[in-house]
Amino acid sequence: MVATALRIDPGSAVAPYEQIRTQIAALAAAGHLAAGARLPTVRQLADELGLAVNTVARAYRELEQAGLVQTRGRHGTFVTHRAAGVPAEAEALAAQYAARIRELGIDPARALALARAALGISE
Repeated sequence: MVATALRIDPGSAVAPYEQIRTQIAALAAAGHLAAGARLPTVRQLADELGLAVNTVARAYRELEQAGLVQTRGRHGTFVTHRAAGVPAEAEALAAQYAARIRELGIDPARALALARAALGISE
C-alpha cells in the first residue's frame, strides 16, 4: 500500500529521500497509514520505487529521528501513534483488545464487527 501511494519525481529539486519522508509522514497524518502499520522493508521499497537502498534507508532514519516511525529490529519498521495523531493510550487499548480477542479464538472479521457495534458504527 505504501509503495503504490508514493510518487517520486526524478526531475524535482527535492531529493528522493525527502520526497519519501514527507509523503510517508503525510500518509500517516491523514490516516492512510494507521498507528502500528508496518512499512515495507528498506530493500522492498527501494526495489518498488527504483531507488537505491541507501535513499530509502535515509528517509526511514529521518522519520525515526522525528519519532514518526519505530524500527523494531528484524520485525520491521512501524508507524508510531505520534505520526498517526492517535493517543498512545488508544493504541495500547487497541493492542489489548486484539490480544484478548486472539485468546478467545474470535476471528478478525467478527472482532471488527464487535468493535464497530460497540462504537455505534453500522456496517
